[in-house]
Amino acid sequence: MFPKVPDNHKPNKPLVPNGLGVIYVVVSATYLFLLYYRDVPPVSGKVSLALTLAVCILFGGFMGLLDDWTDLRWRYKAFFPLIAAIPLISLAESLKLRTSMTIPFLGIIDFGICYYFIIIPIIVIVATNTVNQLGGLNGLETVCPAIVMIGLMVLSGPHAIMLYVPLIMWLMLTSYNLRGKIFVGNTGSFAIGMTLAAFAIISDIKSSLLISLLPYIFNSSLILLTYFFSGKKAAVSFDGEKLSSDHIRSLITLTTYHRRLTERQVVTLISLLVAASTLVAYFVQWLVM
Repeated sequence: MFPKVPDNHKPNKPLVPNGLGVIYVVVSATYLFLLYYRDVPPVSGKVSLALTLAVCILFGGFMGLLDDWTDLRWRYKAFFPLIAAIPLISLAESLKLRTSMTIPFLGIIDFGICYYFIIIPIIVIVATNTVNQLGGLNGLETVCPAIVMIGLMVLSGPHAIMLYVPLIMWLMLTSYNLRGKIFVGNTGSFAIGMTLAAFAIISDIKSSLLISLLPYIFNSSLILLTYFFSGKKAAVSFDGEKLSSDHIRSLITLTTYHRRLTERQVVTLISLLVAASTLVAYFVQWLVM
């Protein structure tokens, strides 16, 4: 049912089913529709938290599926998530969510009306695109988002119920992806990035999300800056056993710069970095509360 693509970091480049992230999208959306039917969490006014999250996940999956089919240019992918920000803006305005954010070293900043029309779109764009850019190795595009998702669930209180089934489904896909049996594809990476952004906005834990995503943001900044100034893309070499690189243009190439590491070692190191940033987000939130 799913197209197969070569796993470039395995001997003989075996073909692996791609795009399995669509399963996460369908199951998660169905679960959230059921929560909406059962009025969990309770509908506030005309807005449903579960339904809003379901819409965002469906759009993230659609965007990723479109990218898998047509290989969208980055200038389109960068701003495509703005469409998914519309229901989040509507929800934030209807529920009168806080327009302030806690910025490390700067304190609490109230953005006022700019929060709805500038900050929310920026959060959606940054989260969705940075999560999509950190991938390419078995387990990397599934383990790291799972860590961030768990961290957000711990901080979100009763809203965590909306991610019970999505987390279980994502962990199931992670177990197969980590072993090189499947790829979630852009469908999965865009959907999970949209999940994190939408859930953080709905649960009002935006600062925690941005702190957790610091390794992602660093990776994307490194990729974009080096490409802008040198016109070169990040690439890692595989000698049949281990990975290595002779340049620093991404988090992966930084990790393997002039050192030979197995794919699993690289994924472990980057996952630990994401876990550390998520833990920092937890302590920052704990100190603010």
